[in-house]
Amino acid sequence: MATIGYCVKCKAKQEMKDEEKVTLKNGKPATKGTCTVCGTKMFKIGG
Repeated sequence: MATIGYCVKCKAKQEMKDEEKVTLKNGKPATKGTCTVCGTKMFKIGG
């Protein structure tokens, strides 16, 4: 499952690896992972 998110370091949309589904404090779903290009942590709000 390749999730696309915005990498702040690359300044472009990249694929995430090691994705993990999380729930925010307000109950909304989110996904966190790492950038496949530079290894920076990424975060995407929404299912």
